[in-house]
Amino acid sequence: MSAADPSVLAALLEAIDETLRAKDSRPVVIGLCGAQGSGKSTLARAAREACEANAISAAVLSIDDLYQTKDERELLARDVHPLLATRGPPGTHDVPLGNAVLDSLGRGQLVSLPRFDKARDDRAPESQWLEAPERCDVLLLEGWCVGARPQADAALGEPVNRLEAFEDQQGIWRRHVNAALASVYQSLFARIDCLAMLAAPDFEVVFEWRMQQEAELAECAGTEASGVMNKEQVARFIQHYERLTRHMLAEMPERADLLVRLDHQRRAVEIRRAPKASR
Repeated sequence: MSAADPSVLAALLEAIDETLRAKDSRPVVIGLCGAQGSGKSTLARAAREACEANAISAAVLSIDDLYQTKDERELLARDVHPLLATRGPPGTHDVPLGNAVLDSLGRGQLVSLPRFDKARDDRAPESQWLEAPERCDVLLLEGWCVGARPQADAALGEPVNRLEAFEDQQGIWRRHVNAALASVYQSLFARIDCLAMLAAPDFEVVFEWRMQQEAELAECAGTEASGVMNKEQVARFIQHYERLTRHMLAEMPERADLLVRLDHQRRAVEIRRAPKASR
């Protein structure tokens, strides 16, 4: 998605405006959820720019920028399960860092927003972090699992793909991921005032969308981008996301405050506002 769909952007801006009018404290937190490659980052940037054009101070924080460092994930891989070396699923983010950022924004402070260098698979140095505005009105919290809820324990028994079947035969990794999502992540997601979802038509399209992302990443990062993945690596990588992505596609649409259903070309085929559901 090279530019945000005007109809989707308009619907999101309307939701932001309603949330601002309904809540006194700042910033209001707008959760923006969607599968990899669905256009979350593009939409979040466009919404921030539109807010700023209307004298509403706004910032974007991606949950991807909260990934634990490479060294931290390697410790998890050693102590808990080897699959935790791969960034992505719950359990591989520094959630307390995200809560600390929101706490500082809530106090009206000038705060630096973390950044993660995906091409090098590690957190960017703090010198490269960008500052959110003081007295920020709107924080757009975007990410593939933003607002997700854990699965029932009974759903974790059977593997959903080859990765789980052959590399997580005892279910240790997926149970760790689910337990993390059920605990510390909910403290962050509970701060969301309005949840918007970009719903992919199915999980299968994620591979195509992710390949497009890797091509763009390689073009931007150049020859030093050791973390850019090839076709086979992408196919394996997205299996880390498959279980929770399928779960969210099944359960989140009914409770999202704003639902945008996409086709395989990322075109919006349905935009639906819903009564605010209890999260």
